[in-house]
Amino acid sequence: MTSPILLNRLRGGLVVSCQALPGEPLFVAGGGVMPLLATAAEQGGAVGIRCNSTRDVREIKEAVGLPVIGLIKNQYPPYEPYITATMAEVDALVAAGADVVALDLTDRERVDGLSPAAFILQIRDKHPGLALMADIATLDEGLAAAAAGVDFVGTTLSGYSPQSRGAPAPNFGLVEQLAAKSGVPIIAEGRIRTPEQARQMIDLGAFCVVVGGAITRPLEIASKFVEALA
Repeated sequence: MTSPILLNRLRGGLVVSCQALPGEPLFVAGGGVMPLLATAAEQGGAVGIRCNSTRDVREIKEAVGLPVIGLIKNQYPPYEPYITATMAEVDALVAAGADVVALDLTDRERVDGLSPAAFILQIRDKHPGLALMADIATLDEGLAAAAAGVDFVGTTLSGYSPQSRGAPAPNFGLVEQLAAKSGVPIIAEGRIRTPEQARQMIDLGAFCVVVGGAITRPLEIASKFVEALA
């Protein structure tokens, strides 16, 4: 059962995704940058942080008093899922102190050969009290993840998988359908660019909203202004 304290802290609020990948200006091999973004988010009123890597989970938890949704991005070619794709990543995030672990629960073939439901059972057997967020792309994937026993379903991957290519950005309809049918808290995430869009997600039934690029990726933000002026 999801902790009532965790639910109350996240309910109706903004979770800021603080991530940078190799090659991006804010990616620093030695760390130290993401905790600054997390601190700014906390001071701005965010209720949680989503971040990538055990290093960033640890550093952010030392810097802020907010719940942290942790994930690890590892590529396993030729398989497409790369967000916390195996038990090794789950174990590492638990050791780092993540309050919630986010993982890919799309229908795409996985490197471990497990179905999404079997992966959840494996995690529950080893970490029975761990809060899990399913990153999904379609309604069927979200409903299946909810039925498998995750604590949260996030629309993170809508538009990023072959099954969801061409989905609206942001996908208001997916959030509304999941909120109505899943029976678990829905975290709206994915291509949410404005405060008005975030508010609309809550009005459609989202439990909370994750925003990343529109807040924490200056290269992406600047590029959009440049494109508009070109």
